[in-house]
Amino acid sequence: MIHLQNLCKTYTLNGKHKVVARDITATFPSGVSVALLGRNGAGKSSLLRMISGAMLPSSGKILSTGTISWPVGFSGSFSTQLTGEQNCRFVARVYGVDTEELLHFVEDFAELGNHFRLPIRTYSSGMRSRLAFGLSMAVPFDTYLVDEVSAVGDAAFKAKSNHVFNERMSRAGAIVVSHSMSLLREICHAGAVLEQGRLTFYQDIEAAIAAHLSNMKLNKSSLI
Repeated sequence: MIHLQNLCKTYTLNGKHKVVARDITATFPSGVSVALLGRNGAGKSSLLRMISGAMLPSSGKILSTGTISWPVGFSGSFSTQLTGEQNCRFVARVYGVDTEELLHFVEDFAELGNHFRLPIRTYSSGMRSRLAFGLSMAVPFDTYLVDEVSAVGDAAFKAKSNHVFNERMSRAGAIVVSHSMSLLREICHAGAVLEQGRLTFYQDIEAAIAAHLSNMKLNKSSLI
């Protein structure tokens, strides 16, 4: 369970204020995959970052009864001077998981070969993405945060990524940001719509999508 209590977040840039969270109180239930919907710039990624702990709210609290992932596939926190293996060892220690099991999973999943033991600064963007996605899947969380992540690589690698992701989702909850309504319908059961700093939770994904499309004033067919 993740509970947002009177959550507020305001950005100030060049003297102008932008509110992305306006006194939000809402609960994301345990073990449920929830689509987070909203127009571009509504603050969806900011809300995920606050839930993950990477960003502090202006005021309010975020309470949880389980473990929460960093945004799945995010590679921006890697130390580029360290190898892929060394970055994975660091994450294993931080999250208290078996280091050797994590290393074995990520090395096998990411298919980096000898590059796994080379500095990340030598990686292509695709290699970084495969390492980041594999590391995200290697640590068991109660809730996964997913922000517009799609599997990279060839068809076989994408199929493997989707299989692992779906397996994780079968025994954990998630908060998923995506512009693909078909994807959200496939993996989410409930939805939450962020509009002008207000968050409305819907038990049914179709009700959430309908509310979002109404806000966007677009035909459903244009987003499928």
